[in-house]
Amino acid sequence: MNTYARLPVAFTHGEGVWLWDSNGKRYLDALAGIAVNTLGHAHPRFTAALNAQVARLIHVSNVYQVPEQEQLADKLCALSRMDEVFLCNSGCEANEAAIKLARMVGHHKGIETPHIIVMEKAFHGRTLATLSATGSRKVQAGFEPLVKGFVRVPYDDLDAIRQVAEHNHEIVAVLVEPIQGEGGIRTLDIHYLEQLRKICDQHDWLLMLDEVQCGLGRTGKWFAHQHTSILPDVMTLAKGLGSGVPIGACLAAGKAAGTFKPGNHGSTFGGNPLASVAAITTLTIMEQDKLPDQAATLGNFLLQGFHERLGQIAGVVDIRGQGLMIGIELNRPCGDLVQRALGQGLLINVTADNVIRLLPSLVFTRAEAQQLLDMLCPLVTDFLSQGI
Repeated sequence: MNTYARLPVAFTHGEGVWLWDSNGKRYLDALAGIAVNTLGHAHPRFTAALNAQVARLIHVSNVYQVPEQEQLADKLCALSRMDEVFLCNSGCEANEAAIKLARMVGHHKGIETPHIIVMEKAFHGRTLATLSATGSRKVQAGFEPLVKGFVRVPYDDLDAIRQVAEHNHEIVAVLVEPIQGEGGIRTLDIHYLEQLRKICDQHDWLLMLDEVQCGLGRTGKWFAHQHTSILPDVMTLAKGLGSGVPIGACLAAGKAAGTFKPGNHGSTFGGNPLASVAAITTLTIMEQDKLPDQAATLGNFLLQGFHERLGQIAGVVDIRGQGLMIGIELNRPCGDLVQRALGQGLLINVTADNVIRLLPSLVFTRAEAQQLLDMLCPLVTDFLSQGI
């Protein structure tokens, strides 16, 4: 089906943060499969672990015990201080699980039609429930009727949430991205999440964080909310968890834990031995090589570099982000920059029409970060100098 507007390039192999196309041209990958390739391409320890697991066992049904899955769940709970994990195959599946969990909690409390507060410009997936929670008419168009049970408020607006609380007594949860990826690398004030935690506690709501894109070391902490003192009730993960092998996770803690019982939810492929080993190996290498710390250091280096070289350029509205999750907002649509960068051997992305989105792998080095600055800044300057 014609669901992708593909760029005219096909890659044959990669190494580290570099990719080669079918003509032998090399590209600096500053997108990492949209925050997926945590360890870059062909990481030797990751590749060896996958090869060994493929030779042993790829899949068994969740009807049986899966030791690799249990090991991964223990690892995620230890890193996050959460209590339990449901493993699936993608971010939208993880968010579907979170939505179902919140509704079940609501029904257990006697609420007939549970509602979840979601945000403008949010992106939670493309299944019917998750696109209904998503704050983009472009994503939703053509798929009506949407799933009911979502109340939308502006991002980073606590007063709007307080107003909903006054008038809607069927709210059971708030679902929010600590950093909106598809929405344009929009970050929350640290105090927002802390105050939101208090509001959720006051009203006995679940605080559910979508960390599908911003989690797993990308912001300089294992999880973006760990830049604060809060603990969510539910957290969803995917993208970088398996370094390219499809896997998602929905974690629960405290009052959200223990909600699902056998038969309430499931996944044929979720947490199979291969995917679980991919995730365990990813997390282990991240720990051994201190990749979250490296993301923080390189993120600061890149943000400083972009501010110095682009911050005073007419047409640059904002340069923002955290760790290796960076957005450069321009005053005009800039989708053409993706093709221009491709021509120069650089892979980037544009989201929200006018935000250059950079999501390099966590194995990026200082030298490669400097190359990114040297390649992208002239492209942006030249693009803006040509006018609208």
